[in-house]
Amino acid sequence: MSASAKRLLEDPLTRGRDLDDPQTTELRRQVMRDKPFLRQLYGEWYATIVNALPPGRGPVLELGSGAGFLDQLLPDLITSDLLPVRGLSLALDARSLPFGRGSLRAVVMTDVLHHLPGCRRFFHEAARCVRAGGRIVMVEPWVTPWSRLVYGRLHHEPFLPESVDWEFPSSGPLSGANGALPWIVFFRDRALFEREFPEWTIRSIRPTMPFRYLLSGGISMRSLVPDWTYKIARGLEAVLGPLNGHLAMFAVIVLERAGGPR
Repeated sequence: MSASAKRLLEDPLTRGRDLDDPQTTELRRQVMRDKPFLRQLYGEWYATIVNALPPGRGPVLELGSGAGFLDQLLPDLITSDLLPVRGLSLALDARSLPFGRGSLRAVVMTDVLHHLPGCRRFFHEAARCVRAGGRIVMVEPWVTPWSRLVYGRLHHEPFLPESVDWEFPSSGPLSGANGALPWIVFFRDRALFEREFPEWTIRSIRPTMPFRYLLSGGISMRSLVPDWTYKIARGLEAVLGPLNGHLAMFAVIVLERAGGPR
């Protein structure tokens, strides 16, 4: 995408803002409020996350809460971000969690894992803090022929399925990324993940959402369609569901901590 086209499509509220500035995250809350199409999309993701939580009671930690609103569906949610953002419970590094052993029912996140350099440290920390039978539930970018085209040409974050390892340069807490990391860890290198982290079972991976996020403009771009088209777009994606292995841009990934009831 040319620089002029990108500037034209950028949301004017956050255009030119430093992604690693906490004030940018606060402005993105307004973007979320002002874009009903995007808000409905996140609402579906959040409902999926809630439905994937393990039964029982206990604290649930959300990483990278940022401009989201999952706490409206889970009132006792522990919200957090790497940056000190107003209105969140904690500022923390996912690679060093301030929780006791087995104290969490689950860790959840939306578009966070692919921003974590040194993600191995996170998996170890989560294994320490999440109780037996607890879960990690995440919505993350996924690699398909369609998503390679979209993320590779239209998205500002690096998308490198060919990366030989799980690391990437950390240019900043939000600007550093490899959008292909979840696919690398849980699909391409799945056997390696299972050897290194026997505490975690990959319970499910569900590729999803080929077009709606792109049409919404996401959190940084203008919407490409009117808000009233949301149900039409959702219906089209339902029809195309059997092709999600080729078209999906995201995946819902659920990991379960070993030792829980079967």
